[in-house]
Amino acid sequence: MSLAPTMTPAASAAAAPIVRHLTLADLRAALSRGIDDFQLMPTYLVLLTLIYPAVGLIAARAAQGNDVVPLIFPMISGFALVGPLAAVGLYELSRRREAGLDTNWTHVFDVLKAKSLGTIVGLGVILAVLFAAWLASALAIERWAMGPGSMGGIDGFLRAVFGTAGGLRLIVVGNLVGFMFAAVTLVIAAFSFPLALDRAVSLPTAIVTSVRVAAANPVVIAAWGLIVVGGLVLGALPAFVGLAVVMPILGHATWHLYRRAVG
Repeated sequence: MSLAPTMTPAASAAAAPIVRHLTLADLRAALSRGIDDFQLMPTYLVLLTLIYPAVGLIAARAAQGNDVVPLIFPMISGFALVGPLAAVGLYELSRRREAGLDTNWTHVFDVLKAKSLGTIVGLGVILAVLFAAWLASALAIERWAMGPGSMGGIDGFLRAVFGTAGGLRLIVVGNLVGFMFAAVTLVIAAFSFPLALDRAVSLPTAIVTSVRVAAANPVVIAAWGLIVVGGLVLGALPAFVGLAVVMPILGHATWHLYRRAVG
């Protein structure tokens, strides 16, 4: 009689979720459904995501004229690193609508009843660490490229960035390093948060599944990353107010892309 442990099909599926191949048509469908969700629930979703433009403006105002001026752009762009955590409530509303359940805004707090709340918290800690590491890296790159000392506020800093050789180094190296942080975040977090909300999975399983989706669909995931970055840039242009629309659409679309990517 064998004493080897056995695993039921359900347990096996929970341990290693099925990863599907995606196409660009899946991106279009996910975005379409994300827009549809936003149109159904726009008012309170705008309120939920106003924190993005508000924090961006507050950060820019607080930094003006201080030595943290070089951190304004890293802080604002770095919000994308914690975006997947902020969007968990949007995933929950999309999940409920998909299941035919009530989508009242109060259900965003149902995230606290998630099957893998510990995993969600762990993922949030990882993103917070990445955000802090990005800010530290951005400051180190700025000091390496531009040298120590204050540049006289935002105007002086912008003149130095766009008018000196050090500024060119800062732009090139800073964007390359920022791209690496964004790519890591996209790969490990794009599908791990929705999975943790949807199923009982461990932190390693959630991260590995998200990595597997990216590895199986590099072109589609890269395209999705470009869509996210492009949407955030466009949303940030009118004093960050557009983010109050862009963020919920991207959040809902991420849920629907997850549903197509993970079986």
